[in-house]
Amino acid sequence: MELPDFSLPLIQGFLICLARVGSMIGSIPVFSGGQLSPQLRVGTAVIFALMIYPAVEGSIPPATLTPIELGLLLVQETILGLMVGFLAQLVFMAAEFAGSLIGYQMGFAAANVFDPTTQRQVALISQFQGVFAILLFLALDVHHLFFEAIAASFEMLPPGTLNLTGGAVPMLMEVANHSLVLSIQMVAPIIALLLLSNLTLGVMARVFPQLNVFLLSFPINIGISFMVMGFSLGIFATMLTREFSELADRFLQLFSLL
Repeated sequence: MELPDFSLPLIQGFLICLARVGSMIGSIPVFSGGQLSPQLRVGTAVIFALMIYPAVEGSIPPATLTPIELGLLLVQETILGLMVGFLAQLVFMAAEFAGSLIGYQMGFAAANVFDPTTQRQVALISQFQGVFAILLFLALDVHHLFFEAIAASFEMLPPGTLNLTGGAVPMLMEVANHSLVLSIQMVAPIIALLLLSNLTLGVMARVFPQLNVFLLSFPINIGISFMVMGFSLGIFATMLTREFSELADRFLQLFSLL
């Protein structure tokens, strides 16, 4: 078997492919966190780029590019990959934001833990919601959508054709708005019951002034929150499953708008 001719256009084409593949793989929620070493993420991106490059080589400009043109093209490819990853990250942000609201309402506002994914302190319930979303993400094989999106992106959007003046940015803003609404829907049952509980405790405080409502509210709110979270865990999983199933259509819509 003859080795390929490592010409300058071939090397530049592989770098362009690697920029798109690496940014997409690096933006996958499971890979984007700090729990994986940079060497592992770079190695995965290089291996997958080597696998997919022969299939997408025809979509990459064969001409020799100047260093400035190559740099601008690599930046465009990186932006495209980050935009694809941002669509998936919005689902996890919705789940974690819903957990933050729950934790604040149930009295866990000061209970923070270190999140290795984001490398920062997050609320305890937010960490639980985020880990649950990641486990569901892997159980449903949603990460495979990113590999399919990489192959489809070269067919629908060849390198050098990125256009941010279209409807891609408004589409991302619309999905971000939907993510906020989704987080409110996730937390609505628990917030409603906690408000009803606080209202009941407020009435009891007026009727029984000797009752220490402040200390009584903590175990009641925590118990109600955990009970409702257990009962609504199936609904929470169903909502996340629906959002994950729509990622493929959102990826195709993003490629068509760029």
